[in-house]
Amino acid sequence: MTGTSTQTTAAVGKLLELIPRFLPRATRVAALWDPVNAISQQLRMGETLIAAARLHLFVRIIEVEAREDLDSAFTALRPGRPDAVLISADTFFLTNAGRLAEIALAYRLPVFGTGRPLTEAGILASYGANVAVVARRSATYVQRILQGAKPGDLPIEQPTKFEFVINLRTANALGLTVPQSLMMRADEVIQ
Repeated sequence: MTGTSTQTTAAVGKLLELIPRFLPRATRVAALWDPVNAISQQLRMGETLIAAARLHLFVRIIEVEAREDLDSAFTALRPGRPDAVLISADTFFLTNAGRLAEIALAYRLPVFGTGRPLTEAGILASYGANVAVVARRSATYVQRILQGAKPGDLPIEQPTKFEFVINLRTANALGLTVPQSLMMRADEVIQ
């Protein structure tokens, strides 16, 4: 077995650390998860709960597995409204990122995720591996295997760089002032 990894599970803890920097009074986070991608989502949720406990954040997990579930998930958040929402850059959330950003903005909830495409679609901020770079590396692996390399002889490749991206338009729409220290740390600020 071989391939590439986005190390999303490892990025979740760092992403959670960013939430209190954006929202100093934050104590409650809703984590949306897709049970269709259960194995990797369970790993991410485990890391989310460990990091949240360390940061004294309460996490409420909401299951979302179809586009239609997005509206009802945000409606379910009304009682005990969270300070922020956390999502991962899995296929479901990447495919529905634009709709998720629209709903979050309508509910005035900042969303944090583990991939740049999510932030480009309109969520507030992301921290994670550049999925385009990982995809290109995956193509290189396929090429090597087609040229005769044995998959078992190829190491699993880890990302070497994680990106921190802020969507300033979303911050402004939510009425949030992003601290200058975060703006300076960001790899990109979407104006």
